[in-house]
Amino acid sequence: MEKKLLFVVNPKAGRTVIKSDLINIIDIFSDAGYIVTVYPTKNEKKTEQYIYNNARDYDLVVSAGGDGTLDNTVSGIMKLEREIGRRIHMGYIPCGSTNDYAKSLDISMNPVQAAKDIIEGDICHVDVGRLEDTYFIYVAAFGAFTEVTYSTPQDMKNTLGRAAYMLEAGKALFNLKNYHMKISFDEEVVEGDFVYGQITNSLSVGGFKNLTDKNMFFSDGLFETVLIRTPETPIELQRIINSLLAGDLSDQMIISKKSSKIVVKCREEVPWTVDGEYGGSYKVTRVSNIRRAAAIVLKDKSSFRG
Repeated sequence: MEKKLLFVVNPKAGRTVIKSDLINIIDIFSDAGYIVTVYPTKNEKKTEQYIYNNARDYDLVVSAGGDGTLDNTVSGIMKLEREIGRRIHMGYIPCGSTNDYAKSLDISMNPVQAAKDIIEGDICHVDVGRLEDTYFIYVAAFGAFTEVTYSTPQDMKNTLGRAAYMLEAGKALFNLKNYHMKISFDEEVVEGDFVYGQITNSLSVGGFKNLTDKNMFFSDGLFETVLIRTPETPIELQRIINSLLAGDLSDQMIISKKSSKIVVKCREEVPWTVDGEYGGSYKVTRVSNIRRAAAIVLKDKSSFRG
């Protein structure tokens, strides 16, 4: 019996290397017995909707692009799974500017090798996050620099890669905003002024590995949350920077927690980014971990932090 594969491709993703390898990758899938349908991505909503409408007819959905393309794929699949009550298997070929999630999962940065690994790999189950009605696969964040991920022009990302984010972040330094928040975790409440917060299920965020809890697991049903308090003096700011550069989250200006649910309350609307895309603005934001919700094919299960 022939198998069917939906190949979701973002031809404009960061490194654009997928274009030259496209035929080779399709050949790999075809030689493995799949009838391949290629869907070039549109905007985020159209891509997510297409996957939601069509993924049920395929044995495997493969996403080729950056973290945003992966996010659109996961979101479409999650909404579909809630409706049909069964898992949709997926693979990931990273082609973006930072590829945080792929690096965390040790997925090859070579598109052809990544395709081969999908064919030879095994299913692993990973947690998925939900922020209000929006799904995310590895990070939801607010505050300093988070707008950089979705406000940086795509052509700048493609040309300069990570340096493009650095340039936009430099501009954001002059517009740091803090929020007074009450943040509830599973069994604890924290209140104060914060300039940044992230809720993650990844070893890397924005290309940096020092901003996350190294004792994380992809399928334990828990998020790793890091909050940065508002510095009141240049000395406090420098101390925060030094701690983050050293990967030390124990400083009193930094709060690090593990939990399955987080509720963030603020008197003003707070804009969020999810997997590098705009995730909406809310005065009350509810985030929950859906344990082992996504089925992703990985080559090296030995390195999987399950």
